[in-house]
Amino acid sequence: MQADGHRLLSSPADYRKWWAVFQDPVLDHLVQVACAQNIPLRVAGARVFEARARLGVAIGEQYPQAQQAVGATEYNRESERGASAPQRSAGVDFNSKQAQVGATASWEFDFWGKFRRSVESEDASFLGSIAAYDSALVSLTADVASTYVLIRTLEERLRIARDNVSVQKESLRIAEARFKGGATSDRDVQQALTQLRSTEAGIPQLAARLRQVKNALCTLLGVPPRNLDHLLGDRSAIPEAPLEVAVGIPADLLRRRPDIRIAELQAAAQCALIGVAKADLYPAFTLNGTFGYLASDVGRFHLSQIASWDSRTGSFGPAFAWNILNYGQITNAVRVQDALFQELIFTYQDTVLRAQQEVEDGLIGFLQSENRLVSLEEAAAAAKRSADLALIQYREGATDYTTVLTAQAALLAQQDNLATGRADVPQGLITVYRALGGGWEIREGQRFLPADVTQTMGSRTDWGGLLDPAAVEPQTERQLLTPDW
Repeated sequence: MQADGHRLLSSPADYRKWWAVFQDPVLDHLVQVACAQNIPLRVAGARVFEARARLGVAIGEQYPQAQQAVGATEYNRESERGASAPQRSAGVDFNSKQAQVGATASWEFDFWGKFRRSVESEDASFLGSIAAYDSALVSLTADVASTYVLIRTLEERLRIARDNVSVQKESLRIAEARFKGGATSDRDVQQALTQLRSTEAGIPQLAARLRQVKNALCTLLGVPPRNLDHLLGDRSAIPEAPLEVAVGIPADLLRRRPDIRIAELQAAAQCALIGVAKADLYPAFTLNGTFGYLASDVGRFHLSQIASWDSRTGSFGPAFAWNILNYGQITNAVRVQDALFQELIFTYQDTVLRAQQEVEDGLIGFLQSENRLVSLEEAAAAAKRSADLALIQYREGATDYTTVLTAQAALLAQQDNLATGRADVPQGLITVYRALGGGWEIREGQRFLPADVTQTMGSRTDWGGLLDPAAVEPQTERQLLTPDW
């Protein structure tokens, strides 16, 4: 695909740092700062650890679900006038104490894959949280680049407005001189003054918009609104797109765009939940066991004998439970999960279609913005020549000031349009790379949260080894998942 001056190449492209194509060190640094400090990105990173912990909960359900060390001590007093009182022999103590210590366990066997499917669902959700982080990273890098281009565009438009103010001040001076010399009427002076003040009135509006966009950039950088001159520097040119742009094969976005991966993984997680619901249709087999020591002070016994082997007590045996009359509740619960799965399949298909549309729209917009720029450059050059000639003719008395007024108004409009048109080209390319899902690759090998944040989390809660970057790194081949102690 080709536009006047630009070519799109289908050769393999490196999307890791696509913003580097603009060859703007300031933009490179802004993206780096945003990736390190952006708050919504950190929220997405925290959700990765949340999902990993939820996966750990599901993994633990595959093993004995209930295992407790138990202990109790009781004081009992039986009624002296109760139903059993007449049968008691004289001298019986109606007060007694009892102590017990031991352990109990219950293990529901995963005959029907209930717990395995639950792990499968949580594992897909975990991978989906990573894809969501990648999606946030794609949006962040594109938003920073787009905001930066907008800042440079507003700076250029401000420069154009101020240059035109200087030109119009000169026109006003000429009109006043001709009026004083009796060569024209006061109307020319008032027209020149009207045009000058109108142009000056647009400058505060542009300046306010520039300040607002810089505030938006501050938010993306994770800092409160402040002066960004130390980051933006003195360079104010609008970034230019390279003449040749490698966008790769757009069809590859099915494997690259994080939002498509999210939709796929959400469907996979929901599919596993169908199996979880189906398991309730069948009997649940459980192995229960208890073991401990029991002692009391009734009769010749003493509480101190609780440590004796003769005081041992226990039980062991299988059990099962089956909801044979559930009035269709379980069956309908399975149907609910299946319907949700089908919804997510359609959502995945819609996400793919919209992704393809976004890529095509982005490519068309980028190419046509370049074609439009050629015409805008010619129009601005012609407007500049027309304004210069009109002022010369007016100075020499060959035309009236209306011609100058019209020419200078056209000059300001065409130069402003040209600045906007020049920005549309890099903005269009940014849209293309956003649609292609570029930029998330810089996450590979990096932490989801800064080291100081994970250190604080580790000091606040026992995370075991889950805060280690390797523990939350997606794996192409899932290994046997063991409990995360």
